[in-house]
Amino acid sequence: MLKALFLDLDETLCDTLGANETAKDLLASNAKTLTNASLDGHAFAERYVAGIYREWNVQQAQRYTPVIENQSEESFRLLLIQDLLAELGFDTVDNLTARALQTTFDAERLNALKLYPGIEAFLLEARKFFTLVVITNGPEYSQTPKIAKLDMAKYVDHIIIGGQEPEQKPAKSIFQKALRLAKCEAHEAIHVGDNLSADIAGAHSSGITSVWIQHQQPLDAELGINPHHTVMHPHEIPELIRSLHIS
Repeated sequence: MLKALFLDLDETLCDTLGANETAKDLLASNAKTLTNASLDGHAFAERYVAGIYREWNVQQAQRYTPVIENQSEESFRLLLIQDLLAELGFDTVDNLTARALQTTFDAERLNALKLYPGIEAFLLEARKFFTLVVITNGPEYSQTPKIAKLDMAKYVDHIIIGGQEPEQKPAKSIFQKALRLAKCEAHEAIHVGDNLSADIAGAHSSGITSVWIQHQQPLDAELGINPHHTVMHPHEIPELIRSLHIS
């Protein structure tokens, strides 16, 4: 019997990539205004978002990891902005300017962030039958404001932020915590997410049925991760869960 639904946040319940695009446009424009019209603002914005998603080379990892561990996520993001602008020819950007750019991105992204169509109604209905647990990777710095903006506490019973835990998905420990919170066994839960390596592999390692939201991603056979169920877009989640619940 199905008792609990575990749900990823970004690209599962809400369109974070779409919000990122909106925020990148404003960040690019503001960067040009605050520095110089010759700046390639879009290149800067693209590299900034890649950086906050930890798409680092070895040198960047060595530079930024200690800042995150010993200072804060915000300190890392300010340093990232200054480094990127220096690489683009603007090496005299002070902390005040960097903070203005970083604040612009965060505020615009939150303003643009929305649940996918149909998800609000689905969560309200599903909560009548299941314990709902959001399991999201990412730093507390970014995930807590997203959760507040979306008012997730209104829709789910528990929220687990990877950045607040000893380990993030796909670690077994974070799924075990979700099972404890939901007071159920692994075979009584389903986990829904868009990331094969984090969501689907993590669910499988704990014996939890998986639902992969494919979006436009190819199924990488080399990973050897085969989801139990696949949907193309989040709007297909309600119908699938209903069919699994009835069966």
